[in-house]
Amino acid sequence: MKKAGLGIAVVLALVLLGGFVLNQLGDVAKTARVGDCARISGSADNPKYQALDCASEQATVKIAKILQWNEDKCPTGGMDYSTYTGESTLCLMPNFVEGACYGQDPDSGITKVDCSTKDSVKVGKVLSGKADRAACGDARAAVFPEPAVTFCLERGDRQQ
Repeated sequence: MKKAGLGIAVVLALVLLGGFVLNQLGDVAKTARVGDCARISGSADNPKYQALDCASEQATVKIAKILQWNEDKCPTGGMDYSTYTGESTLCLMPNFVEGACYGQDPDSGITKVDCSTKDSVKVGKVLSGKADRAACGDARAAVFPEPAVTFCLERGDRQQ
């Protein structure tokens, strides 16, 4: 099994830890729907929610689930990428594109970068409809249970 580099560790940490735990995204986030994509930037005390087409280079997150007032947790059994509004909780997952590379952005957490960027992470495969770490073989996996998606990750800056 290949050792994960610093870049993979950074991106996985951002995914695992949620990048942001935001308390007030404002009215724009309240109109969001499952499957919508966005970019969340700014500081934790002053976040900015920007709804974007999922094909946009800047759309770094996708809404996996919107929790109702009586629900308090995003789906378990995989990784959470959660952010909160004043009235509801948006469970977010990365909007990774197969073959694209990602790096760390101090403003938004994760951003698309050129694969030659130091410590970049390449998304080798996107397996929609499957939440299975084993599907990535020796590659690192980021697994989300709802909707079921597995991202197989590898070092981007060490590609030939």
